[in-house]
Amino acid sequence: MSEHGPVSDEESIYDDSDTASGKSAVRIASVAALGGFLFGYDSAVINGAVSAIEKKFEVGSASLGFAVASALLGAAAGAVYAGRLADKVGRLSVMKLAAILFFISAIGTGFAQSLWMVVLFRIVGGLGVGAASVIAPAYIAEIAPAAIRGRLGSLQQLAIVTGIFTSLLVDYLLAAAAGSSHDELWLGLEAWRWMFLAMAVPAVIYGLLSTTIPESPRYLIATHKIPEARKVLSTLLGQRNLEVKIDRIQRSLHREDKPSMADLKGPALGLMPIVWIGIGLSVFQQFVGINVIFYYSNVLWEAVGFSEQDSFKITVITSVVNIVTTLIAIATVDKVGRKPLLLIGSAGMAVSLSVMAFVFQTAKVVTVDGEATPQLSDAQGITALVAANVFVVAFGMSWGPIVWVLLGETFPNRMRAAALALAAGAQWVANWVVTVSFPSLRDVSLGITYGIYAVFAVLSFIFVKKWVRETKGMELEDMAD
Repeated sequence: MSEHGPVSDEESIYDDSDTASGKSAVRIASVAALGGFLFGYDSAVINGAVSAIEKKFEVGSASLGFAVASALLGAAAGAVYAGRLADKVGRLSVMKLAAILFFISAIGTGFAQSLWMVVLFRIVGGLGVGAASVIAPAYIAEIAPAAIRGRLGSLQQLAIVTGIFTSLLVDYLLAAAAGSSHDELWLGLEAWRWMFLAMAVPAVIYGLLSTTIPESPRYLIATHKIPEARKVLSTLLGQRNLEVKIDRIQRSLHREDKPSMADLKGPALGLMPIVWIGIGLSVFQQFVGINVIFYYSNVLWEAVGFSEQDSFKITVITSVVNIVTTLIAIATVDKVGRKPLLLIGSAGMAVSLSVMAFVFQTAKVVTVDGEATPQLSDAQGITALVAANVFVVAFGMSWGPIVWVLLGETFPNRMRAAALALAAGAQWVANWVVTVSFPSLRDVSLGITYGIYAVFAVLSFIFVKKWVRETKGMELEDMAD
């Protein structure tokens, strides 16, 4: 791997016996990953509030889809600009900004008096989500020793799915305490409002903890703060061959101009091939429809015959499954590798989504309040629940965490923040397309909808097989264009 000889940087720079350094890296990465927790919480909290918002503001499918997806518009913008901002003011400053945006969104959405106020403050929260989606994987990749980078990078997804679980659990408990999501709970406010207000607590914690971790050593070296970088690297990697590491980072960052989006230009339709691969990974992660499970699952299960309380329980259980399978990815990513896990996940998603498509397409259709709705038999209901959770398992042990690991590590140092920003921006645009289209597609046919997601799962397998390279054990300085 090393351009200096056969001895890898993993051997020459990182001393596995230095447990103090390893613990420092884990602690620092864990704090950075809290942005992922807020990312997950903010993304999924809308699930428990969808039905109440629909009734409160009397909106149709199109408006509802836009309201649910509004945070994703902010996320796309936040992701695109976060990379540029991180190169100018540092990774930690962007983390603190994201925490402030999360806090504003929590308060504003909780007290919103119209659908458009909900949309506005969800966009503000989306800006924080977008910034966190870029800065956490970039920062973690830049502070992590190569030997454990996959595991530390996977902490981002673990934090995301834990945030999803927490928000869904909070939604369930608040709705249960009030009687339903649209009933009053405390201080004359409905339960759905408290679902959003609760996000203010982790936002404050994230902001405070971000003051306790060091700046990225690669950012410090890029801004010629070598003594500060040396101190951080010695904490993370130990003293062994530290100057060699600093020299390699300096040479990988060597340039006369400042980092910019111009670094991404290349011969393949205007971009470097590696940037297109990052964009492809991001888009496929969303086009398999994973966020339909976490944004709309309550409405979906209610639509096919489950009560609101049962729908909440199903959604919480699914989020627990997501956490468990993410732990599987963390345990295997540095042993099995990134590419094999992605291929296994694509195959599992294709099969489970096909089963869901078949179940909904063949379900009996009944008319409820003038609308044609699929009514699942007991056997179909169980099959759909099992298939949905198999889908979450397949995604959770592969495409969920591994895409974030790859986006954080696969780009060369000189373009990492900018390329990750563009890829994450594409991810949020794809997420928005899926989210805003689902209510209308649901009205046409759930079977066709899940069939579309199954096709993208098959295409994701082909994409990984042909274009995605394995990065297990590689140093960031070895990543080529």
